[in-house]
Amino acid sequence: MNATFDLSALGERVVYVKPVAVADLPQEIREKAGPVETLFAVHDSDGQQLALVANRALAFLLARQHDMTPVTVH
Repeated sequence: MNATFDLSALGERVVYVKPVAVADLPQEIREKAGPVETLFAVHDSDGQQLALVANRALAFLLARQHDMTPVTVH
């Protein structure tokens, strides 16, 4: 089931975190990722990617350090 939600209704400082398969990323990033198979992307409510990090915990920590509220999407 694919559903679209307007995260901007939750506030301006909400970001969403989602897993990204390294195999789906550009070659340059795949090379830098090494043996990792999944990275985690942090996006703003407009869908713009703000960060790409090694794990979910780091994505949530990064968001909170920048006074943002992270939520998980699939």
